[in-house]
Amino acid sequence: MPEHKIGTQQEWQAARDELLAEEKQLTHRDDKLAEKRRGLPWVPVEKEYELETADGNKSLADLFDGRSQLLIYHFMFGPSYKAACPTCSSMVDGLDGLLPHLHARDLTMFLVSRAPLEKLLAYRERLGWSIPWASSANSDFNFDFGASFHEEQMRAAMPPEDQLPPIASRNAQETGTDLVSYISEMFGATVFALQDGVVYKTYATTGRGVEFLMGYYPILDRAPSGRDEGKAFQTWIRRRDEYA
Repeated sequence: MPEHKIGTQQEWQAARDELLAEEKQLTHRDDKLAEKRRGLPWVPVEKEYELETADGNKSLADLFDGRSQLLIYHFMFGPSYKAACPTCSSMVDGLDGLLPHLHARDLTMFLVSRAPLEKLLAYRERLGWSIPWASSANSDFNFDFGASFHEEQMRAAMPPEDQLPPIASRNAQETGTDLVSYISEMFGATVFALQDGVVYKTYATTGRGVEFLMGYYPILDRAPSGRDEGKAFQTWIRRRDEYA
């Protein structure tokens, strides 16, 4: 733990009051950003997709499950992976308990990956999740929404391995595949709306934009050591049944 200034309760309170004013400003700014997200133009999804689920093949509209809003998390579990991405797994650990609350607000959540359905369901059972998961193995869905890339394309475009962040090679090893196959899959979230039988894309994000799904980060941000990652970004993350 890094060294910290030691002070009195009065000094702490004065600094805390100053920080609170900034936190409130950030909250108001975030409210305005949320309005802008909701104000993005909707894009009709004109292509038909068929995804494989535990309840049979479903169209994108079917995934809404009777609701008008759908959030898909593009979970990194490629066809050659022996196990799913540890970082994606850590995120989903915090989502199961939220599902009833999201359903109450007319939102369905789904995971989508390119691995065969039997692999997805076996992994979900291992970690005790109930969140629905669909395989896009026989669909262009992942490629069309920027969640997968053809390996030849990735091999030609990727920088040298030593220029990639350490998390890339580490997670490739943890998923039991080679580096190109690992990074040919991409994490991200895409939000859809269903209105009058038409599916629309309304929002999408990746990179640090998915941190709204990583419940542990805002908690760590409020602890004395913070995220404490440095250059070893996310390399501490394990599947929850693999921590020592």
